[in-house]
Amino acid sequence: MNLSQIPVDALPGVGEQRKQDLAELGIHTIADLLAHYPYRYEDYRLSDLSQAEHDDRVTVRGQVFGQPSVRWFNKKKSRMTVKLDVDGVMVNVIWFNQAYLKDKIRAGQTLVVSGKWDRHRLSINADRTFVSQVEQEKHLGRLEPVYSVTSSIKMHWLRKLIYEAFTQYGREIEEILPQELRERYKLIPRAQAMYYLHFPKGKKEGMQARRRMVYEELLLYELKLMWLKKITRTETEGIAHRFSDDEVEAFIAKLAFPLTGAQRRVVEEILSDMKAPHQMNRLLQGDVGSGKTVVAAIALYANYLSGHQGALMVPTEILADQHASSISKLLAPFGVNVVPLTGSMTAKERREALGQIQMGLANVVVGTHALIQEAVVYRDLGLVIMDEQHRFGVKQRATLRQKGGAPDVLHMTATPIPRTLAITVFGEMDVSTIDEMPAGRQPIDTYWVKKDLWPRIVNFIAKECQSGRQAYVICPLIEESEKLDLENAQEVFEQLATQLAPIRVGLLHGRMAPAEKEEVMRCYAENEVQVLVSTTVVEVGVNVPNATVMVIYDADRFGLAQLHQLRGRVGRGGGASTCVLVADPKSEMGVERMRIMTETTDGFEISRRDLALRGPGDFLGVKQSGLPDFKLADLNEDVRVLEVARTDAAWLVNQPDFTTRPEWRPLVEYLRENQLETLKLD
Repeated sequence: MNLSQIPVDALPGVGEQRKQDLAELGIHTIADLLAHYPYRYEDYRLSDLSQAEHDDRVTVRGQVFGQPSVRWFNKKKSRMTVKLDVDGVMVNVIWFNQAYLKDKIRAGQTLVVSGKWDRHRLSINADRTFVSQVEQEKHLGRLEPVYSVTSSIKMHWLRKLIYEAFTQYGREIEEILPQELRERYKLIPRAQAMYYLHFPKGKKEGMQARRRMVYEELLLYELKLMWLKKITRTETEGIAHRFSDDEVEAFIAKLAFPLTGAQRRVVEEILSDMKAPHQMNRLLQGDVGSGKTVVAAIALYANYLSGHQGALMVPTEILADQHASSISKLLAPFGVNVVPLTGSMTAKERREALGQIQMGLANVVVGTHALIQEAVVYRDLGLVIMDEQHRFGVKQRATLRQKGGAPDVLHMTATPIPRTLAITVFGEMDVSTIDEMPAGRQPIDTYWVKKDLWPRIVNFIAKECQSGRQAYVICPLIEESEKLDLENAQEVFEQLATQLAPIRVGLLHGRMAPAEKEEVMRCYAENEVQVLVSTTVVEVGVNVPNATVMVIYDADRFGLAQLHQLRGRVGRGGGASTCVLVADPKSEMGVERMRIMTETTDGFEISRRDLALRGPGDFLGVKQSGLPDFKLADLNEDVRVLEVARTDAAWLVNQPDFTTRPEWRPLVEYLRENQLETLKLD
């Protein structure tokens, strides 16, 4: 029996209104209901107060000593107390705003209460009270599940409904894991695990159940990724690039600097993929300034030698202009025609660019999301590179991948992704990592200062500029806001233009016309402007080696990844560089971000700690990243289980009889139900 096909209103007591109420929780079928797991449990097992720690939640049973006493405050709020003899210890029980209980409690009565234990005062702040013997027998000694509910669904009703679902359909829960995996990891049966997750007898049963179901959840997810990866390799025809290794080496030899060992390694991985007949789908990650652009240029050159066009898509026009310029400088001497394509081009410029692309005269196209518009027709697209790929939605990425006949795809990011997330979110990709910085990259000293030191910061900026260096000053807003008390770029620009005169100060923000932005960046790049006041439009990719100072105002309003990206705009030349974080954080998380930034400049360590601070959903942005919404698995806590599940999934899908062995059939059926249409069943 397939429980995912039985509607939830098959249960007694679920009419049309209840059906709609449950739908708000994503519960449509019996399978959905059984998989609506509790997020915590109320522990009504009796506690030993001699072993309980201060502020622990406890449940006790004792005899009432004396009559309850009630004090009223403002005729609405109350505080009721009574003495309770718990195993010879006189405990003071306190209820806030529950004066109605006074008439139910009498001296000599046996009472059960749950709440926070104050060990110093021998008191309990009670939030649950069981007065009658019937109530006590019903709840005492149990772990009661607590579910996500809506205002129209009461907790006790949902508990009863889930229990009824297990009573009627529990025997129909089908096992999905092969016996060999269950035995290998000593996992309890699926039906038993699901029941224990809702109604554990104790901690041991709950841990066994969670362990079993977390492994299943991660295995099924990784199985989908491994199967997609396999069919991409075996069934998706790609371009087998043919180019001369000697010509690629000649290009590398003429670079102004030698490649690092890490750059060499990832270049070999990428070129090997390009030569293979399947479509490349690779993620290249590396810290700010690790040299990803040069790697991209080498791949684009190899693609050009193979006779194909290449496309490089970036998130902002400033970055598109910068990449078009830098890539052209590297490739133009070798006969490669690099054409920019952005939304701000004039109609004439756009027509010319589109014509060159369609006729194949444009060997490399660099642009923003304009690259995926319907009017852009490529003659022979062989390689697609997406820089800062996490800024593009899944649909945008897919659209560019589909331009042309299955071009190779290289995703790049300077926001290093912890291994856990990389193998989860981008599990269908191969991952290359540049974990070595080029020689000559200067360490960046980072300081956190309060706003009252602003005059000293201005003096420091002036001193650096007078010695021939340049500075960035980053602000979170463009103009003054009544809602947020933050420094804004316009106001800071006006202040610094006066305070730093005759040092030239420029202003850059997203609302400026493209031509204005381009002129400001040109002036800054050529040192005609010494201080650039900007919003986060300079966060990614902007490269001015002479800049040695990065000041970030209201730094606690930025995320760790943004702060690290901004800091990476300096330290690109020969001089020592400084990053100053100006902030008066109002939250503990804000303080922690400032502390982390001053302790390390390692982007991988920062991303690891950022993930721990914010959780995976906020770390990447669930909508953009495609991060799965796991019901039980925690990507911080269950790293080891994830890696085991990934290994097992890869082993399964690569077995020649994976789709035909009877014991693996439930897994194959799962893949089919998840719309992996290319899966063939015998």
